[in-house]
Amino acid sequence: MTRRATRRTRTASALLALLAVPALLTGCETGTKDTAEEGGAAGPDARAGSALAAVDTLTVKGRAPKTGYERSRFGTAWADTDSNRCPTRDDILKRDLKDVTYQGGDCRVASGKLAPDPYTGKEVTFRRGRSQVDIDHLVALSDAWQKGAFQWEPAKRIAFANDPLNLLAVDAGPNRGKGDGDTATWLPPNKSYRCTYVAGQVAVKKKYGVWVTGAERAAMKKVLGTCPDEELPVGNAPTEAPSRFHAR
Repeated sequence: MTRRATRRTRTASALLALLAVPALLTGCETGTKDTAEEGGAAGPDARAGSALAAVDTLTVKGRAPKTGYERSRFGTAWADTDSNRCPTRDDILKRDLKDVTYQGGDCRVASGKLAPDPYTGKEVTFRRGRSQVDIDHLVALSDAWQKGAFQWEPAKRIAFANDPLNLLAVDAGPNRGKGDGDTATWLPPNKSYRCTYVAGQVAVKKKYGVWVTGAERAAMKKVLGTCPDEELPVGNAPTEAPSRFHAR
């Protein structure tokens, strides 16, 4: 081959290599955007009836202002909405604690143990009057207010605040650190409980029609993507409180 022909071959090869680079880069960018920024669809790993599949049924909207929110908009705390003559707080303590003792009768919980506490994995002792145990709303009332509850009738807000599906006995410390955070801003320190925790939030938001932000939806999918078979919890409490209850 002549020296001139060799130069022409090298030049052509270099041009082909340069043309190929933008195509490769474009393909990588598209794939990254679909998964990281948009969150993507649940995908083939989302089994019907799973919490992961249910994420795609939630409405995605921006967070509304907190204007007008007060705890009293969700009724008197721990109202006996199931008419069993026990406050909701005691109902949840009885459900979630072990070694429960009572103060007269079988309603007012005097002591017990969280063994383990779902948020930390540690054992926490409950003693009435100086408790280290809180009853957490999985979906905080303020979070719900900013994502649709400001539009609800009082009876629905009262039911939401007292629905056992949305309530969990937990260590007071991390719960108070959670505030009104959603999945995008707060997760339990106990990593082994995160799938169950997020599945619970999905179930509550689906039941009551509470919407999620785009960041929240992506965070839910990230957690539940590690446990695609996590069941969506169910609860049979009505979504409206009895008529004798009303918000202040």
